[in-house]
Amino acid sequence: MEDKSSENAHRGVGGATDRDAARRPGATAEASTGPGSFAAPGTVRLASRTGRWLIVTTVLGSSMALLDSTVVNVALPHIGRDLNARFGALQWTVNAYTVTLAGLILLGGALGDRMGRRRIFVVGVVWFAIGSLLCGLSPNITVLVLSRALQGIGGALLTPGSLALIQASFHPDDRARSVGLWSGFGGVGAAIGPFVGGWLVDGPGWRWVFWLNVPFALICVPIALRHVPESRDPTAHRRRFDVLGALLCALALTLVTYALIAGQVWAGVGGVVAGVAFILVERRSPDPMLPLSIFRSRLFTSVNLVTVCVYAAFGGFFFLVALQLQVVAGYSALAAGLALLPTTVLMLLFSAKSGELGERIGPRIPLTVGPLICAVALLMMLRIGRHAAYFADVLPGLLVMGLGLVALVAPLTATVLSSVDTARAGIASGINNAVARAAGLLAVAALPLIAGASPEAYRSADKFDSVFRRAMPVCAGILVVGSLIAAWRVRAPGPPAAAEPGVPVEAEARVRPQCRHTCPVGAPPLEGHDVWRARNGQAEVGEARGGT
Repeated sequence: MEDKSSENAHRGVGGATDRDAARRPGATAEASTGPGSFAAPGTVRLASRTGRWLIVTTVLGSSMALLDSTVVNVALPHIGRDLNARFGALQWTVNAYTVTLAGLILLGGALGDRMGRRRIFVVGVVWFAIGSLLCGLSPNITVLVLSRALQGIGGALLTPGSLALIQASFHPDDRARSVGLWSGFGGVGAAIGPFVGGWLVDGPGWRWVFWLNVPFALICVPIALRHVPESRDPTAHRRRFDVLGALLCALALTLVTYALIAGQVWAGVGGVVAGVAFILVERRSPDPMLPLSIFRSRLFTSVNLVTVCVYAAFGGFFFLVALQLQVVAGYSALAAGLALLPTTVLMLLFSAKSGELGERIGPRIPLTVGPLICAVALLMMLRIGRHAAYFADVLPGLLVMGLGLVALVAPLTATVLSSVDTARAGIASGINNAVARAAGLLAVAALPLIAGASPEAYRSADKFDSVFRRAMPVCAGILVVGSLIAAWRVRAPGPPAAAEPGVPVEAEARVRPQCRHTCPVGAPPLEGHDVWRARNGQAEVGEARGGT
């Protein structure tokens, strides 16, 4: 929604607005060639030049975070050798990024609503690029870990922004297709990411895995500033930022992660205390980052418990298997990256069909069967050992895992959105995404401890093979627990209820996932949506928080 002063800013010759132009048959809202002049939010047509540039900049921005999450694991053995790092430092290389991302991602969405989605998106891209540059320049592992934490803050700013920009900018008639293009290109990026990352690690070196983000940012930022219209939530100024809640959440995750990696009891106690303080703050805050009332929905709570189990297992697996393929099986970084490609391709090809099947049969069967299939796949991964043959020892397990992910991820996302009323679907998706990331980082911290990994484990093929063989049954067991929770607690959502008195049920129909072609192995996709509310007999569109 645009206020009067914003509309006046978009008036052209003769007093006509870009919004008016977009409403004329066959007209498109086109950005002016002059700097600082844009199509009005909600009027951009996909066929216009502005629409094409908008897709380009959002795909580039989201690809920075997506590529980073898929290629860093492949670079870990080289980082460890080059910086003479212990195994715990490699865990922190992954988790420092995830801690700040998971802890601040909901706050990042709120900042975009209040201060402008384009502005926060651009700040996030620049911040992420600076963090990436510092990662590549790191002279030691300590600087790298701190730079990864800075990267995570940038990711928390840009990640909620890309889909939110699409939702806020495109004309309603073009919105579904634009989201499809965005998610499809994002899926292609996820598919080629491990290949690019492996090639860079084996070629120019692991530092280029981080420096790759810099040219992306140099292209993305000017396009966004020139072509993307600004948008805000007109009601956001009425809410306060829950900064204390975000800091307590990040502190709790940091302390618990440190306790698991370093074996420090005091840190674990401090993490629990910070977590309890976070819950108390959220309970008393008038505008909480995490509204606890949303967990009154039994289905929402159950699906998030399944999410914890599923993404804890996936986070631990993808962290360890990249090392297992290189340290034990002797694969190059490029070969290890390519080895994991089938899982991503299967999700990219069949996630939309899986979502449609889940809508027909309900969520209980997919959320029960999917984790079980993935558990079988993880046990099949025990075939990966010294000189493992790809087609005989690696590929079968990855194909089975891909099928399990296809069965699981799209119905999980759909169930999260349908488990709450429409007006809260955006925050429900954000919470589920943050829960998944937190589960993954805790698994990366805890699994090596459970499996008895020594500080130098990744330097020895025999020692790391033992760690991997002890960890995979644990991951499979966690997936079985998730399957049992789904079978026991997950049921088909009931009929939608109006979110506000006087709003007809038809206007509050269940929200369906719009990211149809995705391959998220680190966390479920964030979802944006349009919330239609009847006011004075007219429907108005309000943008809920969304992201990549």
